[in-house]
Amino acid sequence: MSSVAAPTGFSLFRYSAPAQFYPLAGKLAPWFYAVAAILAAIGLYIGFFRAPTDFQQGDAYRIIFIHVPSAWMAMFLYVVMAFWAGVGLVFNTRLSSLMASAIAPTGAIMAFISLWTGALWGRPTWGAYWVWDARLTSTLILLFLYLGFIALQAAIDDPRRADKASAVLALVGVVNVPIIYFSVKWWNTLHQGASVKPGGSSMAAVMLTAMLIMVFAFWAYAIGMALTRVRALILEREKRSQWVAELLAARGR
Repeated sequence: MSSVAAPTGFSLFRYSAPAQFYPLAGKLAPWFYAVAAILAAIGLYIGFFRAPTDFQQGDAYRIIFIHVPSAWMAMFLYVVMAFWAGVGLVFNTRLSSLMASAIAPTGAIMAFISLWTGALWGRPTWGAYWVWDARLTSTLILLFLYLGFIALQAAIDDPRRADKASAVLALVGVVNVPIIYFSVKWWNTLHQGASVKPGGSSMAAVMLTAMLIMVFAFWAYAIGMALTRVRALILEREKRSQWVAELLAARGR
């Protein structure tokens, strides 16, 4: 019997083994992609066709339905990436480090989208695609941290050493996340303050609904991508193990 087969009973701890997590990730990823596609279609329809035109910015504000979710996810994914990297560093768990590595590319894409959509929004709002605003600059640093994490792992041949070195970088870089979030409060910046706050929102209900739906769409997509990438990383790291040989042999039949 293949070692990939799941044992009877349910325990979250057994999925900490790459051999057990691999098939679970393969089953979950398509569901998250489907949820992401459905929510994105609903969110974009509401945002572009049902939400009213803003009385100050006109239709240019509609880019928030891409910009805000990508910006939130860029920060959130970095914290999650640093968390898994830290767990792998402290407890020397293989899957934790692999999860951090799987999250990094999606986080970098989210930061990139956030910067570009922010630039497209900034042109009609501020009159410039880019200014050295505190939030823009700290978000650019976030993108560099993601790229540095990815580059550091690629530069070190020994996977375990690469995991440890990149984990240190990820943990140090976490300090940039609160700087991004609070930058509009700490410094005099062009970037507008938060429209969504714990006590309520200054946005119209239909705008807020569309944006939150898009946030969940981006979230589902990020989870699906992380699960897909971690499966590829597991096969790469475990390529000499018996269960991978059995899996590849079964696929070849």
